[in-house]
Amino acid sequence: MRILMDERGKKYMVKDQEFHTDFGYITEEDIVSSKSGDTLKTHLGREFKVIKPNINDYIELMERKCSIILPKDVGIITAITGLGSGYRVLDAGSGSGATAMHFGNIVGDKGEVFSYEIREDFAEIAERNVKGFGLDNVEVKCKDVTEGIEEKDLDLIFLDLPKPWDAADEAMAALKHGGYIATYTPFIEQIQVLQRILKKVGFKEVESFECIFRGIEVTNKGTRPKTRMAGHTGYLSFGRKI
Repeated sequence: MRILMDERGKKYMVKDQEFHTDFGYITEEDIVSSKSGDTLKTHLGREFKVIKPNINDYIELMERKCSIILPKDVGIITAITGLGSGYRVLDAGSGSGATAMHFGNIVGDKGEVFSYEIREDFAEIAERNVKGFGLDNVEVKCKDVTEGIEEKDLDLIFLDLPKPWDAADEAMAALKHGGYIATYTPFIEQIQVLQRILKKVGFKEVESFECIFRGIEVTNKGTRPKTRMAGHTGYLSFGRKI
């Protein structure tokens, strides 16, 4: 798997076959023999840079039919829960598989990620995306997490669901001691209900956050925050089994 970037900065995920764009075509032979850092030319003389994709490149270009959780929120989840190599994770609400893939990339070959998705069409997309990036430690299941969690002794359970509190009891039972539940919800009314139920179930250190991410624009006239930004995406809530 490789990515080509044209002179405009636009990226393309390419297979080992002839590649066509509005800048012309690149032969299959040139694609197959290329490596990261090479510059390929189309039959019109336009240049494309060959890039070995990291997970963010892949997720940006992969198939998806729903919104994904942005890296800014994945970073907060990772930092607060201490997610690392060898961890066992359950992700519910797979969508296109982006969050499960981030987790799989972090826990590495010694870890495991199980991703539950109630919609069969989304589960199929998520599975294709996971396999496309070559992650062998992520398993996608077409399953409703509120009906039970098969895996036990999990380090992290992440829920991207409209009513994550419906799985609070199941999460408490499936987590190992010291493990975390983390949720993503777009509305503040949801975290009001969620915090109350998490505490009732027995979770400790229950808290919620919002991550605002604003870039900085550097121009000849001066430096200032960008007028466009990734503002509110969702609220992140956490609880720990202690």
